[in-house]
Amino acid sequence: MTTTIPLQNYQRYGRQMILDGFGLPGQIKLHQASVVVVGAGGLGCPALQYLGAVGLGRLGIVDHDRVELSNLQRQILHNEDTLGMYKAESAALALKRMNSGLNIDVMTIALTADNALSLLRPYDVILDCTDNAATRYLLSDAAVALNKPLVSGAAQKFEGQLCVYNLGPTGPCYRCLYPTPPPLDAVGSCEELGVLGVVTGIIGNMQALETIKIILGTNGTIFSFEA
Repeated sequence: MTTTIPLQNYQRYGRQMILDGFGLPGQIKLHQASVVVVGAGGLGCPALQYLGAVGLGRLGIVDHDRVELSNLQRQILHNEDTLGMYKAESAALALKRMNSGLNIDVMTIALTADNALSLLRPYDVILDCTDNAATRYLLSDAAVALNKPLVSGAAQKFEGQLCVYNLGPTGPCYRCLYPTPPPLDAVGSCEELGVLGVVTGIIGNMQALETIKIILGTNGTIFSFEA
């Protein structure tokens, strides 16, 4: 097992390594960890930005959508130069500019029942940064099948919510709390209802924080936010 890190990593990550209870052991845990983020949009962008900055060993990005002008109000890793590019590729490009040493898996495909287990299996923690109920249930079921924690975020209008599912032997899953999917006409999207961009930023950053806590071995939490 690795017990050292390169000298430049002490320089890059020194401000977090001097934290009480973090130190070199915490940085090594992050270096050995792998995280997959499903959705490189309003929630995924801020989560990816800080996970990319913290020193993770491997980071996966799953998103089959392309960057549109309407995304730039909240999806902070994308810009006018990446319009039309796959969001996963655009996000990876931005992260590499920040930290060229990142090990990033770019997956420009839709998550489905057929590929979910194979795509998510290599990672220690799964982040749900999507915006539809069907994918939330799919991610929850996959996390349970793989026995992996799921850090789920949601944002709409002026409100956001963060939950950590399937954490430990007694942690509930999404389906435990919501056994029956809502009717399709009862669930609106950001496109239909709107969202304040800073709300997605707050929730996405909190997802990154909870992910780091899980990797370091502290307890996950359930957190809700309302502006």
